Amino acid sequence: MKTRITELFGIEHPIIQGGMHHVGYAELAAAVANAGGLGMITALTQPNPEALAAEIRRCREMTDKAFGVNLTFLPSVNQPDYPGYIKAIIEGGVKVVETAGNNPQKWLPILKENGIKVIHKCTAVRHALKAEAIGCDAVSVDGFECGGHPGEDDIPNFILLPRAAEELKIPFVASGGMADGRSLAAALALGADGMNMGTRFIATQEAPVHENVKQAIVAASELDTRLVMRPLRNTERVMNNAAVERLLEKEQRLGTSIKFEDIVEEVAGVYPRIMKTGEMDAGAWSCGMVAGLIRDVPTVQQLVDRIMAEAEGIIRERLSVMLNG
Repeated sequence: MKTRITELFGIEHPIIQGGMHHVGYAELAAAVANAGGLGMITALTQPNPEALAAEIRRCREMTDKAFGVNLTFLPSVNQPDYPGYIKAIIEGGVKVVETAGNNPQKWLPILKENGIKVIHKCTAVRHALKAEAIGCDAVSVDGFECGGHPGEDDIPNFILLPRAAEELKIPFVASGGMADGRSLAAALALGADGMNMGTRFIATQEAPVHENVKQAIVAASELDTRLVMRPLRNTERVMNNAAVERLLEKEQRLGTSIKFEDIVEEVAGVYPRIMKTGEMDAGAWSCGMVAGLIRDVPTVQQLVDRIMAEAEGIIRERLSVMLNG
């Protein structure tokens, strides 16, 4: 299947693995690359640039195909060593960077000088247009369904993707609610050039997370996510659990006077406990509504092959038959 995204990134299938905290390690990125998609190492999961450089080397040992690095620009008290991370990306020979969070404009010149393609994650058409204007090569358009940060506009992909298609000139992928061949066919029909999957890739054999996490996703329905941190205008879609219930109770009780310090116990530093040791009630962790469509834990290769076969079947058989009558 050829799209502007497969051409841009030199990949076989228009499927990108989202950058996920304490999930986007070399094992998963290499497995996605080997299956014909674009795998992503999550830079800020690595404690420092040296560790990222080592992770890139480790990924290279597992695949000879293209993979990228996700680099999220966050406002934070202790600013990550962004120049160091970018140096590690350049020296590691990585040719694709997924940026997210704050505007990446400051870092684009050095990435471009080194022949690196940039895809920026956006939750609104206006943000996508800004990314296009500053020189990003592509964007990932994140609908309200997505796990993690869906923004504050609450526009689902059935509206957001065609709006993006109307406005953008650069290629874009659909993110949020993507799980299978139906998702890919629908995303292409709505104007996207491929899809980005996060939650679906966590429930694969190669994802380096605790089995409890994978089984929680398989067991969950589309009703089992919650939106937290709305009063702080830092909305995150997470899997419901005891910690999330506590967090939501605090938000309700404290109202507009709530501060980050009030919920720090439920959201800060919880990912290693959940993803590595399987403490499923340790805190809030990102998960999309798409959990309702996830019923197994295949290998990445099995998943990608199944998606492509299903998408091609829908396009060739179901849709074209309707035209031929």
